Amino acid sequence: MKVSKKTLLLIAGTVWLIAGINILRIGLTVRTEKWSLPMCLLSLAVLLSFHFFVFRKMVGKHTCRIVGYEEELQPFYRFFNRQAYCIMAFMMTFGIGLRVSGLVPEVFIAVFYSGLGLSLIIAGLGFCRQFIKYP
Repeated sequence: MKVSKKTLLLIAGTVWLIAGINILRIGLTVRTEKWSLPMCLLSLAVLLSFHFFVFRKMVGKHTCRIVGYEEELQPFYRFFNRQAYCIMAFMMTFGIGLRVSGLVPEVFIAVFYSGLGLSLIIAGLGFCRQFIKYP
């Protein structure tokens, strides 16, 4: 199934929003006690680190790639390139493995996943913004 380049931007935004919401949900529900100020600050540091050093650049890079396709209609799965699919598969495998292994305390999962989830949500919104801006 082929879709327009504009639709690819919307698909990318939707995928990242869904991923971010799910990761944030895990981070917020893994812990039952109250969040302390240091936990909130560490989660904010994770959010900002992933946003500025990973996902903001990724949104720009993938947007340029999508917009740069010569043909207007593209297969729906081309919102990612091969490298991005590999990175996502690695992150999912590593994240699930980390959680089920018990190698890290729940407080780490809560802090890290909350920051990462919010950063993914912002990336999804970035793709949605590109979708709105695209002619």
